[in-house]
Amino acid sequence: MSVLRSRPLALAGLVLRWLAALLLGAWLPVAAQDVLPVPALSARVIDQTGTLSAEQRSALEARLAAFEAQAGPQIVVLMVQSTQPEDIAAYAQRVGDTWKIGRREDGDGVLLVVAKGDRRMRIEVAKALEGAIPDLAARQIIEQQVRPHFRADDYAGGLDAALDALIARVRGEDLPAPAGEAAPPAFDSDGLGFFFVATLVVGSLMTSLLGRRAGALATAGAVGGVAWWLGAGLLLALGAAFAALLLVGVLNIGAMRRPGRGRGGSWIGGSGGGFGGGFGGGGGGGFSSGGGGDFGGGGASGSW
Repeated sequence: MSVLRSRPLALAGLVLRWLAALLLGAWLPVAAQDVLPVPALSARVIDQTGTLSAEQRSALEARLAAFEAQAGPQIVVLMVQSTQPEDIAAYAQRVGDTWKIGRREDGDGVLLVVAKGDRRMRIEVAKALEGAIPDLAARQIIEQQVRPHFRADDYAGGLDAALDALIARVRGEDLPAPAGEAAPPAFDSDGLGFFFVATLVVGSLMTSLLGRRAGALATAGAVGGVAWWLGAGLLLALGAAFAALLLVGVLNIGAMRRPGRGRGGSWIGGSGGGFGGGFGGGGGGGFSSGGGGDFGGGGASGSW
């Protein structure tokens, strides 16, 4: 009899579990529709509340851009009115997973989320920077640096103070140099033609201003110094300086032509074009994610 009684109870339990799973499956899509969507990553400082002035936003943006260019890691600030019904930690995690700020190879990103209406803030730290910014440090930054400013409605000051602390901690970490900053431009055989023309142009100018002997010495010093700055070894830089001295001082190549000969003008124009082409490629462009930030829940939340 006990076996017969247990069968209906087991069947009822299975039915109840099935109904619970069905209700949960129907509720989850509805709940997902209610959460705040992740905005497009369009800048390093995104203020959806209109709290920051254009000048304040530009100043923060410029500071973050300069830090990224110098050190490599990406820091992004997002201000929203509220993350409800979602907790700010869960929302920041979704934003971090979607944006993936930080370099692809290093995953070094930091996300600051401010929910102004909720009076809540979150510092979300990518895994690569959890050593530099542990959870306790993130909490202290919120409580000690940010909270006093936010309580006084000084949001720009609070964000600036947070960046002071975060940047100081990240700078102390042993991270790879940013692309294009690891070393000065390489000096190799591809640059020999340019240096030959530049030597003639500089030699012409220096000898016309200082005379043949002093102009040759000045040209040799300039060529050797530039070669050293461009990454040539000491011997190669000295060799470039000696070659310039030989060309200008001994062989008198590059002496200033008289107007009307034309060739000197073409050299100057040609070298100018080469300079513009070689160094003009570092210009701006819009902000985009580095594609590498892996946010595993590191960081801290706080209120004010």
